[in-house]
Amino acid sequence: MQNPQGFGVSEETLLKMQLTLEFGGGLELLCDSKKIHNVNVEQQNGEDKLTMKDLLSWVRTNLIKERPEMFMKGDTVRPGVLVLVNDCDWELSGQLNTLLEEKDVVVFISTLHGG
Repeated sequence: MQNPQGFGVSEETLLKMQLTLEFGGGLELLCDSKKIHNVNVEQQNGEDKLTMKDLLSWVRTNLIKERPEMFMKGDTVRPGVLVLVNDCDWELSGQLNTLLEEKDVVVFISTLHGG
């Protein structure tokens, strides 16, 4: 396939989406103590959309530096982790099936506190 400039374009063009990810309530400690991450997430399975399930897998592989079990259980977040997509609770938008768009802001906040 050729684009208008004459350069070859792969049939498997990767979707790259710019997102802002924020971690709070102690979860930032799992990501080198950095609260805000501006990231470009690549969707590598040829899909033309990015879901929260895809994002969580990407976060586990690329951002979580230690103890991923403190953030995720199976393919979702652990109980006690509040997830907001553009300030909306992900439980209202489909949880793992929530579709993400360019420049979305996703916030992960632990509601569990040690004592």
